[in-house]
Amino acid sequence: MSDTTEAKEPGTLDGGDELARAAADGVTGAPRGDAGDELAQVAAHELAAPEPDAGGDAASAPMAASVTDEPLLASAPMAASVTDEPLLASAPMAASVTDEPLLASASADAEPAYHASMTFLFVVAAVNLVLDVASKQWIKAYFEDPSNERQKIVVVDGVAQLIYATNKGGAWGILQGEHEALRRPFFLVVSVAAIVFIVSLYRKLAKEQLALKWGLPLVLGGAIGNLVDRVLYGSVIDFIDVYITSGGAEKHWPTFNVADIAICIGVGLMAVDMFTSPTAHSGARSAPSSG
Repeated sequence: MSDTTEAKEPGTLDGGDELARAAADGVTGAPRGDAGDELAQVAAHELAAPEPDAGGDAASAPMAASVTDEPLLASAPMAASVTDEPLLASAPMAASVTDEPLLASASADAEPAYHASMTFLFVVAAVNLVLDVASKQWIKAYFEDPSNERQKIVVVDGVAQLIYATNKGGAWGILQGEHEALRRPFFLVVSVAAIVFIVSLYRKLAKEQLALKWGLPLVLGGAIGNLVDRVLYGSVIDFIDVYITSGGAEKHWPTFNVADIAICIGVGLMAVDMFTSPTAHSGARSAPSSG
């Protein structure tokens, strides 16, 4: 073997120099061919990026996890809020849109509350009042006529007749002997209180209370009729006289008028309502047995 080394010709490169040149060209971005480019990129990556040790891997793992997971975690509540809030917001709206027509239709289908006709009350009372006042005025004019010598008008011989009488008291002459200063204010207050009570009670009638629907207007008309007499004359005009003959003697029922008839019929209808109305029946059924 010769100890001398052959001299390199200028412009020639061995394998190591070529690899270094390729690496340098890859770093500086010199253009190469396709195969040269790949080799330059691989060499540059190996020279520039040292191999990470175990500690490096462990340190980079949380960073990778944080980079990878944080957007997912951050986007999860946003996705939930974007997805759920419209649903939650639309739920009450859907309920209101769905339920309100049902409630409205239910209230529309429900039968309206019954209110007794106040027109009926005042019409019946007015008819009763007109009949009472007209009959009293006719009787008063007839028997106070100086040319009339008759003291009575026979309706049914031995049973009923028309006469002219006045009553300063109440029914059956109650309080008739009392002083005018006490008697007149007392009956005025009682009459007004009765009228107010009848009107207030009539407003609370149920649809089934037909007897009371007729009874209260009759009592109202009669009470007003007698009140008119007390205000105008200080006494009530009575003219219907009913009597029987027993043992040769006449026994007379207290004289009365049209207003008294209406009041008696009205009170009778109120008694009928008391025993026949659904309220009275339900109260009787709910009462505990004494046995």
